[in-house]
Amino acid sequence: MNYLHNKKCALCLTFDFDAESLWLANNPRHHELPTVLSYGKYGAKVGVPKILELLRAENLPATFFVPGWTAEKYPQLIETILQEGHELAHHGYTHDAPDPIDPDMVERELDMGLEALEKVVGVRPVGYRPPDGVPSDLALRLLKERGFLYNSSYKDDYVPYRHQLADGSPGPVEIPEQPELDDWAFGSVSMKEAKTLFPKQAVLSIWQDTFKELYAWGGAATIVMHPQISGRPIRLATLREFIAYARTFPDVWITTCRELAEAFVAQET
Repeated sequence: MNYLHNKKCALCLTFDFDAESLWLANNPRHHELPTVLSYGKYGAKVGVPKILELLRAENLPATFFVPGWTAEKYPQLIETILQEGHELAHHGYTHDAPDPIDPDMVERELDMGLEALEKVVGVRPVGYRPPDGVPSDLALRLLKERGFLYNSSYKDDYVPYRHQLADGSPGPVEIPEQPELDDWAFGSVSMKEAKTLFPKQAVLSIWQDTFKELYAWGGAATIVMHPQISGRPIRLATLREFIAYARTFPDVWITTCRELAEAFVAQET
């Protein structure tokens, strides 16, 4: 496909750097429970630095989706992400999932997140991933109005495509996700009930088999990770081995979501 720059397959490494914002959005009373918040804090304290270290060693670009709240709390980390050449993208403000029943909330969270990222690091992102991966027609319209290039949260394809808005006009580009390439399914935790933690080989096998098939299809693999999960020892090892596996395939374009979306737009007729 033309947008792959004569490559066989594209691979986007993406990280949702939620930090504590995810836990606070799930339950505001979590601010009284430092042990709960420590799960998210790990992402900032250890996860992101370890992930950046790995990306640096592998000389690879990535896309970091960051809530405005996280950017305000950890501005130096956001600066470091940018200084090392990675893409900064929008992930809401307080990690509250957009609620189409409350249009004001959807618009408020989008604009507050934009304002925070511009204020903290002077960057106006062109990509968006809604918190909890919950999209809506309203959000897509607002993204177009605010000049966003792409969204990344739909699970209905394995190649980029152009959204059509409710009024029939073209919307942002979609960089679709594959649910089996999301670390939250394999390494998340719960404070209320026991959850199965998958061993490295199980996760690696799923990721490898998925990538192998997408490569054969000539698709674009978008792997969704969270520093509070994939920044932990066993998951970082999984990511390291997955990268090594992907690099055994010829003609793989490892790129950012922005570059992939721009390449897609360039080949549209």
